[in-house]
Amino acid sequence: SVLVKGGDKLDEEIYRIKLPGPPTEIGEGKPENQNHAIIFTRGEALQTIDMNQDNSFEEAFKMRNVLEEFHKDHHGQRRPTILGLREHIFTGSVSSLAWFMSNQETSFVTIGQRVLADPLRVRFHYGHPDIFDRLFHITRGGVSKASKTINLSEDIFSGYNSTLRGGYVTHHEYVQVGKGRDVGMNQISQFEAKVANGNGEQTLSRDVYRLGRRFDFYRMFSFYFTTVGFYFSSMVTVLIVYVFLYGRMYLVLSGLERRIIEDATISSNKALEEALATQSVFQLGLLLVLPMVMEIGLERGFRTALGDFIIMQLQLASVFFTFQLGTKAHYYGRTILHGGSKYRATGRGFVVFHAKFADNYRLYSRSHFVKGLELGILLVIYQVYGSSYRSSNLYLFITFSIWFLVCSWLFAPFVFNPSGFDWQKTVEDWTDWKRWMGNRGGIGIDQNKSWESWWDAEQQHLKYTNIRGMILEIILSLRFFIYQYGLVYHLNIARGSTSILVYALSWLVMITALLALKLVSMGRRRFGTDFQLMFRILKALLDIFAAFLAFLPTGWAFILIGQACRPCVKGIGFWDSIMELGRAYECLMGLVIFMPVFILSWFPFVSECQTRLLFNQAFSRGLQISMILRAGKNHKDKPKTT
Repeated sequence: SVLVKGGDKLDEEIYRIKLPGPPTEIGEGKPENQNHAIIFTRGEALQTIDMNQDNSFEEAFKMRNVLEEFHKDHHGQRRPTILGLREHIFTGSVSSLAWFMSNQETSFVTIGQRVLADPLRVRFHYGHPDIFDRLFHITRGGVSKASKTINLSEDIFSGYNSTLRGGYVTHHEYVQVGKGRDVGMNQISQFEAKVANGNGEQTLSRDVYRLGRRFDFYRMFSFYFTTVGFYFSSMVTVLIVYVFLYGRMYLVLSGLERRIIEDATISSNKALEEALATQSVFQLGLLLVLPMVMEIGLERGFRTALGDFIIMQLQLASVFFTFQLGTKAHYYGRTILHGGSKYRATGRGFVVFHAKFADNYRLYSRSHFVKGLELGILLVIYQVYGSSYRSSNLYLFITFSIWFLVCSWLFAPFVFNPSGFDWQKTVEDWTDWKRWMGNRGGIGIDQNKSWESWWDAEQQHLKYTNIRGMILEIILSLRFFIYQYGLVYHLNIARGSTSILVYALSWLVMITALLALKLVSMGRRRFGTDFQLMFRILKALLDIFAAFLAFLPTGWAFILIGQACRPCVKGIGFWDSIMELGRAYECLMGLVIFMPVFILSWFPFVSECQTRLLFNQAFSRGLQISMILRAGKNHKDKPKTT
């Protein structure tokens, strides 16, 4: 690695350093670059700035004022070791998503960090244009921690390190630096996934443990709720929804809820209904936008803040933030359970383009679609088996916010996808998804080309997990057997019997279907091409038979347990059956999610409304003109017939 200085005639080499190996293979990329670059720096202060950031000439004149902050004593005894600066988000006008993220980020880098620094005193370093006391940090481990995986969110660890070693972090708002945020749905979700993974690794790190032990009580609480506690609370919120619905399903299938409602000795549930209605309003996530409204109100007036808030709700901001709640909960929970987080390159480019259905399915299948369908099935069961004795108002009050969450998790990627309801794009997406589902996988086959390769890549976290993670994964999968146990006694074939033999018979049917599926997977390999169509039809019939008689959740439980116990399942020769069963479930999930998109694409006004919803007026007009020009070009290219 060479430091070169531009001279009058030739570039002048200052000095050269031999590296111990490829820097990015030793640790995480960005912190390794920072640790390597710090040896080429000089002076007493060092500014770290991201590539997606900007600056203006007049702001540079304030740098000498900022540097003087290093000489000011704070609280009468401590001089700062990190100076935090304010940021200005300049990508908010691109689309509604960019506007949501811009407002959210603006509230964090202004009013949020202002309060974190003073009075809470728990501001750290967040990858922003902070200025470090160089002499303090190079003698205490540098400005970055770069260990693989654990230091995925490398920036905040430098703040942890500085605080643990006696440093002090401040925040100053008379200087601001420009910043570009992600503007596309998939970009934003990958960034949120990276941050959630990083917070999961922070939860498992020694740094957070040591800070928690050394802070006083109030500062410890402030530290918890402004770092890993926010993601832990998001995960608990989603878990509580699961516990609530599984408890409701138990009440309705066991007949306990009916007995409670019809019991004359139990007073009316009017107070409970009103409390649940109030709870439903707050569960929409409206309180999460309060800092955003406060910051806009302080800077531009509360009338403007109220107007922006109303417009954001009309542009489905609640749908977007509810969707991101699922992203945070999934990736944080997976990291806590199995570890193994990885860097996700979002690009941070100006990417406003149509994402194919297969791309959305690969990105959100496990984090949102599976969970959304599970909650939807729970809600349907709760409605179907309790509608005969329960008032509709009670069901609406209890489940409205959860239905909102289910719809957000299932369809937000398509609502916020440019040209997501364009008929031509929808047809192309369907063709691409069918090709992806049918392609065979194998060594060297990219997961974007084959469902089998993607399915195998989705299980990487299970290959390297420990025995604790594997056992917990199996225990969590056992919840799907509750459906079969509860529903089988409500079938007409049971004739009101509560004997355990009815449940045993349902297992016999399920095992028979799995064995038949095993025969199909064997026949697919052993018979010639003339029999392939017959086996595909037979496999489809068996999938439908198994789904409706032995219930879909039970089959999904078999898939999850089979993935967790992959070596054992391969040893007994049932891995191909698990894969074929998984393919059938993926096809079914894809159809359920794709059908509403397909139907809405029939109506041209839906696509126009979506374009107006997502983008500003100039961009929407340009997009409509491009569609007209494309249609005219296609019409001109058609061969004329006489």
